[in-house]
Amino acid sequence: MMRPVDPVHDLRLLLASRHSLIVSPSGDEARFMAVFRSAADLCGYPVWTWSATRGLARDGQGPQIDTAEAKTALRFVGELIDPGVYVFHDLGPLFEDHLVVRLLKEFAMQAEPGQTAVVTGSDLAVPSELDGLAVPWTLRPPDRDEIEALVRRTMQDLQTRGLSVALQEDGVRSLVDAATGITLPELERLLVHAALADGALDADDIEAVRTAKAELLASDGVLQLVSTDLGDLSGVGGMDALKSWLSSRGEGFGRAAHDFGLQAPRGVLLTGVPGCGKSLVAKTVARSFGLPLVLFDPGAIYGSFVGESESRLRGALAAIEAMVPAVLWIDEIEKGFATGQGDLDSGVSRRVLGSFLRWLQDRTDGVFLVATCNDVSRLPPELLRRGRFDEIFFVDLPEAGERRQILELHLSRRRREPTSFDLDAIVAASEGFTGAELEGVVVGGMYRAFAGGRDLTTDDILSELAETMPISRTRAEDIAALRAWAKGRAVPASGPPPAAPPERERSGYA
Repeated sequence: MMRPVDPVHDLRLLLASRHSLIVSPSGDEARFMAVFRSAADLCGYPVWTWSATRGLARDGQGPQIDTAEAKTALRFVGELIDPGVYVFHDLGPLFEDHLVVRLLKEFAMQAEPGQTAVVTGSDLAVPSELDGLAVPWTLRPPDRDEIEALVRRTMQDLQTRGLSVALQEDGVRSLVDAATGITLPELERLLVHAALADGALDADDIEAVRTAKAELLASDGVLQLVSTDLGDLSGVGGMDALKSWLSSRGEGFGRAAHDFGLQAPRGVLLTGVPGCGKSLVAKTVARSFGLPLVLFDPGAIYGSFVGESESRLRGALAAIEAMVPAVLWIDEIEKGFATGQGDLDSGVSRRVLGSFLRWLQDRTDGVFLVATCNDVSRLPPELLRRGRFDEIFFVDLPEAGERRQILELHLSRRRREPTSFDLDAIVAASEGFTGAELEGVVVGGMYRAFAGGRDLTTDDILSELAETMPISRTRAEDIAALRAWAKGRAVPASGPPPAAPPERERSGYA
């Protein structure tokens, strides 16, 4: 495994390579400036900083007069001839000002050797005028050594303040694992808050830190932390082959599997008939694995500025990897990465897809991807190649035994005893119904009974079934096409697991 690049060394090479404009988002300004100062010092360049409150100032000196406005500060920097690194904090909102953008562009084109302007802050969307001039650079999250040092300093500080710290060495290591991926100030605040909440920092706070980290990293709208209170895979009716496969893969996240020589599982693509439980599997597999569930919305990454979509994707993928181990759920993946949509947006979708495919192939161990798909014909063939997913499963309409399980689950969840109903009659009458439709007829039957002032009966459910037109009839041609594609290409989610996986064609639809 390659060692992570030292950010100071990486940045020193960037500065020495005469890149005159760097755009870098950062949530930890103190650490960001420490890295920049170290890199600039290795190059022998002085560091200047600008903020709207203080103006432009060289390290160790007072601010220049009348430089609180960005335009004035940029004009001042543009007249300098000596080497220097000029860091502009929170300049992103001023990209709406065309004069600010023009001044940055002129500086980038006319800068002397050793001169670099750095724009930093949150939500940086580079205007098209700076395309080809602005070099993106992202400060990697703190490494384990930095995090452990902060954890130990905070533990000592809490004890000095009279609070209890009850963490053994294995607890400290687990806490470091849980905190990997967030900034040091955020971590310090989380630890202090956890200790103040009940007067102690102990093993019970580790999971709280992990959850809080996921919420922080998913705060931009592209990622969303999803509750797993629906239960585990035992609450999914049918799909025995899929559930068995997932249960065995769940063991791959443990230390024993690692010591055995196994890599953590990579993920699964679930395609098939809409309403048959694909999304439910995604919601319950995380609970079964004991991992947080993160929903990734590809549609939320697209922006109006040049490079904005790619930047949002990189940020989202970096945040996902910072949450490991975790389950990543992409619902209806074809809507975010459909074939041919890049022709309509100057190639942005193709570039986003390319970046996503590279990440799929090279992603960090510990991210288990569950992608659901209703229309597999819209997926680009390269997304279905081996290596992207461990397996592709086809979820079909539930068979009779599976419909019985689904009905029993929905009746039990609504405090009804399944044995009180004629399930044989209901199962026979529900041929061709999806799991979602079966839930709907149970709920509809309950409304029918409630309106009649009685408890739910078999006749209520049968009446709802008779009045419901299932998708197997309204979209019979579409379902036939899905089944034809899946034959020989995907493993059936129902029935016993196959003794050996069949050879499947992953790169075409014919």
